[in-house]
Amino acid sequence: MSRPAFRNSVQGPLSSLLSPYLRVATYNIHKGVRGLGLNKRLEIHNLGLGVEALDADLVFLQEVRRFHHGDAKTFDHTWFGWPDQEQADYLAPEGYEVAYRSNAYTDGGEHGNALLSRWRIGEIGHHDVSDHPFEQRGLLHVPIQWHGIEVHTICAHLGLIHSSRVRQIERLGRFIETHVPPKALLVIAGDFNDWGEKLDGPMHGLGLSRARSPSGSRHATFPSRLPFFTMDRVYTRGMSCVSVQVPKGVAWSRMSDHLPLIAEFELS
Repeated sequence: MSRPAFRNSVQGPLSSLLSPYLRVATYNIHKGVRGLGLNKRLEIHNLGLGVEALDADLVFLQEVRRFHHGDAKTFDHTWFGWPDQEQADYLAPEGYEVAYRSNAYTDGGEHGNALLSRWRIGEIGHHDVSDHPFEQRGLLHVPIQWHGIEVHTICAHLGLIHSSRVRQIERLGRFIETHVPPKALLVIAGDFNDWGEKLDGPMHGLGLSRARSPSGSRHATFPSRLPFFTMDRVYTRGMSCVSVQVPKGVAWSRMSDHLPLIAEFELS
C-alpha cells in the first residue's frame, strides 16, 4: 500500500536542495503501533504523513520495524492494513534514500534504526553497542553528500540504565575514532534515554555540541502527551545550530510516545 502525499504543516522554512541549512529531524516511532490489547492501534500510516511534514533533509528514526509477524497478522485486515513494505521504506517520502539496520531480534520480528535522506547516501554501517543481554542496541552509520561535502551521520538509541549509556558513549567515541575522519562533519541524533541530563559532558568530551535553540528554550519530547524529558537530541561537530523546534498537538501526541525534534544547522 502506498501512502498519499502530504504537504508540509510544521512551522519553519521549507528545506530545499538550494538551502544553506541542513535540516535534521529525529523521531522514535514506537514501532508504528500504540496502545495495548483491544486498544492497540496502527499508527504507521499517520507517521508516514508526519515524517513527510517534517520536511527534513535527514530523518533519524528509532524503533523501526523491519517486520513483525504478530502485528502484521493483527492489522492485516484493518481499514488501512499493515504496509507491504518495511517500515523505513514505507515512511520515506518520495525521492529520499533509505538506510536501515536491525538492532533487536525478538519473537516474531526485528527492529532497529533508520536514516531517511534527501541527499545521496554512502556505504551503510552498523555497530553493536549492546551493554547486556536484555537490551539490544546499535549505531547506524551513514555518510551522506550535502552540497558536495561529506557529512557522517550516526543514528543512536541508547540504553535504559545510566551506566549502560555511559559505556555506550565510550564505545561511540571509539567508533568515531575508527570510522569517521578527524575533520569530517558529523551529526549524531536519536533517542538518548538520558532522563537525568548527564550525557552532554561525555558527548562534549568527544568534540560534539548539542543542538540548542538560540533563545535557550528547552525542547522536551517525552512523553508525547505531556512532554517533560529531553531524551531526543542532535549532537554535531563542525556545524552550528540555528534553530530547534518540537511539533506539538493532538495528532503528534497520538502517533508515538515521543515527539519528533527538528534542528537546522549551518557550517561553523
